[in-house]
Amino acid sequence: MTYSDRAQIALNLGGLIADGFIAVEAKDGQQVKNIGSDIMKLGKALGVSEQLLSRGNSINEFAEHNEWDTLQEELEATQNEVKSSMQSHADQDLIILVTLGGWIRGTQVVTGAITKNYSESAARALRQPALVRFLQSKVNEISPELRQELLVKHVSEQLTGIEKLVSFPEDKVPTVEDVRKINDAVGKLMTEIESKEPPK
Repeated sequence: MTYSDRAQIALNLGGLIADGFIAVEAKDGQQVKNIGSDIMKLGKALGVSEQLLSRGNSINEFAEHNEWDTLQEELEATQNEVKSSMQSHADQDLIILVTLGGWIRGTQVVTGAITKNYSESAARALRQPALVRFLQSKVNEISPELRQELLVKHVSEQLTGIEKLVSFPEDKVPTVEDVRKINDAVGKLMTEIESKEPPK
């Protein structure tokens, strides 16, 4: 959790929030607490509000008492808190990266699960070219300085390849192999986002 680069912190924060929702779904209290504390650390590193810290205490409390519905709401409120707090710092660029990091991590988990327990209806839901194009268009709106950062540049380039992978025809159901290709692509991207080494 020792990222110094704000773009990388934002991408990882999005990934952590996605993990938080997954841990709530899995009803894994300890994991929720660990992720909650990491979200607070990264949030603080981005300079988001003090209110976020009291949310962290609530997350721990609800996880302690297995209050899963309330926990889901609290996590959504935390995500909104991060975004609205960043908005007041005019950090629109970072909000885009938080959202993108969440989508990449969520897609990694979902494609991993579908690869293990393949079903046609689940695989069909991976057809998301419009969503990836939308994310790409948002990345293109980021300030030129931030867009020139190696990691942001690389994530943006990789999105083009991922868009092709999720653009199968409407009448085609993705095979296990198609799903695995998407999983590999987002997995590689996630490794770079989490890496302490800058991308080559």
